[in-house]
Amino acid sequence: MNAPLLHVSRWLFGINLLIAPLLVAQTATPATGITAIPGIEVGHHTLSARATGCTVILARAGAVGGVDVRGGAPGTSGTNTLDPINLVDQVHAIVLTGGSAYGLASVDGVMRYLEDEKIGFEVGRGKVVPIVAGAVIFDLQLEPEGQRMRPDANAGYLAAQSASSATPAEGAVGAGAGATIGKLLGADRAMRGGFGTASITLPNGLIVAAAVVVNAAGDIVDPATGQIIAGARDASGEGFADMRQILRSGDQTADPLPVENTTIGVVATNAQLTKAQATKMAQMAQDGLARTTYPAHSMIDGDTVFSLATGGWTGPADVSQIGALAADVMTEAILRAVQP
Repeated sequence: MNAPLLHVSRWLFGINLLIAPLLVAQTATPATGITAIPGIEVGHHTLSARATGCTVILARAGAVGGVDVRGGAPGTSGTNTLDPINLVDQVHAIVLTGGSAYGLASVDGVMRYLEDEKIGFEVGRGKVVPIVAGAVIFDLQLEPEGQRMRPDANAGYLAAQSASSATPAEGAVGAGAGATIGKLLGADRAMRGGFGTASITLPNGLIVAAAVVVNAAGDIVDPATGQIIAGARDASGEGFADMRQILRSGDQTADPLPVENTTIGVVATNAQLTKAQATKMAQMAQDGLARTTYPAHSMIDGDTVFSLATGGWTGPADVSQIGALAADVMTEAILRAVQP
């Protein structure tokens, strides 16, 4: 190659090196699920000793929060703070965790992480108090006999530390690692549950999303088809027993496992909402849980849905529309959580 051509070739090569990162940035796949909302991050920590863990949904800049508890056996932390009549309206993290009430120790770790990052409600003298709420699923039946293996403060810290705006992993990960479903006929008929997430973005820029851990007592039904996609298996193990028919017939062949259930999740939007509006969003999102889970909100479930509104989208906030979309994405997230 002669000198002029060599010079041109090197120049073009240099230009390609400069342009390539820009092209990658422009063509990178956008996040889906709850991290499609700018300002929302998700981190999982899964214990290696047994199937359990915790999942943290971070809003570092703060988000208006709400909550709706429908189950008869909830295990929660920080829900009173989210009541619209109370002072603080900014939430910095929601923790979804395994380990039953013991798993709420992971909330302490998330608070410690946020304090290290100087994130929280300012209380003067340079100090902050992170506002963190959480809820648990019951997965203690998976602990080895005589051993205690639950998410603790260190697990919460590690989950928060790993949080990012990337599309979250789904299935048996984080708080979904020890989730099971279809336990109304006994543990031997049950199936794996898990973590799922979904989002919808409207042409006007409004985003509504959900993240959920499915640990239901009964079946998961696809409302589009009416078909059971996961749940209590029949005696052969090859099909579903169909809790809808069993509960109507009264022919329940095993006693329900008390409090060993619960579906917990978060719905979020980039709209600007008040605490009362965020609470209404959480209430309406429970419809998505009821569409897919049979039975839902029973005395042996702790079904709880949190809500977050980041306020990054300044369009007119129609709470009825946002709540309806929240139910839709909750439905999709639950179905995704139990996919093989």
